[in-house]
Amino acid sequence: MNAGRTARERARAELTEEIKNTAREQLATVGAEALSLRAISRELGMVSSALYRYFASRDELLTALIIDAYNALGAAAEAAADSSEGDLIDEWLSVYAAVRGWARTYPQEYALIYGSPISGYEAPQTTVAPAARVPLVLLGLLQRAQTAGRLDTPADAPHPTGVLAKQTEVLVALAPDVPPAVLVRTVIVWTQLFGMISFELFGQLVGSMDPADEFFESAARQLAAFVGLK
Repeated sequence: MNAGRTARERARAELTEEIKNTAREQLATVGAEALSLRAISRELGMVSSALYRYFASRDELLTALIIDAYNALGAAAEAAADSSEGDLIDEWLSVYAAVRGWARTYPQEYALIYGSPISGYEAPQTTVAPAARVPLVLLGLLQRAQTAGRLDTPADAPHPTGVLAKQTEVLVALAPDVPPAVLVRTVIVWTQLFGMISFELFGQLVGSMDPADEFFESAARQLAAFVGLK
């Protein structure tokens, strides 16, 4: 019975991945708005009622794809940080390059998590932790930089107040030694990273900064200086 249950679980896991892979193909052809469980079931030669035993709704499938995308992107950033040879600036540049590289390799999945909102879809709480993996890499790097005496608080960086101070409290818990003013700048460089990637993937750099390799490396170095990394 145990062996049979294991086989059933393995078969279910394999078919679940097949469903998600077919859904990713749909993302590339029709986009997230038109994602259809019925179309996926036809592609796989399944009756739609059988597919609904794996994903109860389009939104449940979207959530699974979003979590997978966030986790894959986070894993790329973490691997880049882990593979660096100790220099914090090089690690910062490697993380930026890895995030951009993943986005260029999987543009449809990037668009799913950082593109236009999907009508009628509201991401559940289960997407929060996977989405936090990239900023956590940046925060961890800055925490280590602070400990090593490699982080300066920019002289012109005001201490956060009001709503900004309240939101920064969350980051303080994650990187307790990093000055609050630097944490605010960390949020800025995080949004700058994905803003630059979106500009590239969605064609906003064509005719100006395309190809964008030099632009990204220069920007990454300037953003490292912006947060006080030395």
